[in-house]
Amino acid sequence: MKKSVLLLGILTFLFTSCSKTDKVQTEKEVAFKNAKKKVPEFLQTHFTNSTSFTNPYFPAKENKTYTYEGETEDGFEHIEEVRLNTFKNIMGVQCIVVNFKAYVDGTLIEEAFDWYAQDDAGNVWYFGEAVDNYNEDGILEDHEGSWEAGVDGAEPGIIMLADPKNGMKYREEFYPGEAEDEAHVIGTKLTVTTPLGTFTNCIKTKNYTRLERGIIEHKYYAPNVGLIKEVNLQAHEQIFLVSIQ
Repeated sequence: MKKSVLLLGILTFLFTSCSKTDKVQTEKEVAFKNAKKKVPEFLQTHFTNSTSFTNPYFPAKENKTYTYEGETEDGFEHIEEVRLNTFKNIMGVQCIVVNFKAYVDGTLIEEAFDWYAQDDAGNVWYFGEAVDNYNEDGILEDHEGSWEAGVDGAEPGIIMLADPKNGMKYREEFYPGEAEDEAHVIGTKLTVTTPLGTFTNCIKTKNYTRLERGIIEHKYYAPNVGLIKEVNLQAHEQIFLVSIQ
């Protein structure tokens, strides 16, 4: 039996629409796969000189204290970060140790020891942290936020790409249900002014986690300096690098 002209038209429309949809989906899939390929995989053999940092956006200079400050809803926040002269072996990779201290209105609220290593391509990997959280009376409260790659399903993440480009996405940390921060490069070759000065060729990342939906941060990194500015979009708070000593 002959199909009606109307039916043929409908079938032609549906076929054409599906073809276009399939094409769009295919292009998106290819773009996703290509973007994914740009993000390196963790391989232990790629860390032959892991404690020597050459990544310009995460220099981790030895014996230098990076100080950050800003007003938050909890009070005036003061943060100090310094690379220690100690190391920790995690998953067969030698990591540097960075001491992090956060104060609110002069009271220590958190101290952490973060573990980083750079692979041979220049990517800086994050292997976890040991955290001490304190209450307002200065008493140790808990160790929430602690994790170590290779333990209890945790995996190393990337804290800074060797060659960050717009659109690249990567996982900064992964401890299921506890630490799942992600980053998305959304700006390059930027000029950023902070209390410490004006920096050029900066990159900007969007930072978020599915564990705290709705909370988004923007971070700015300057070459040969590192993190210079952090913005919490929801709370309208800003933290700036104010000194390197």
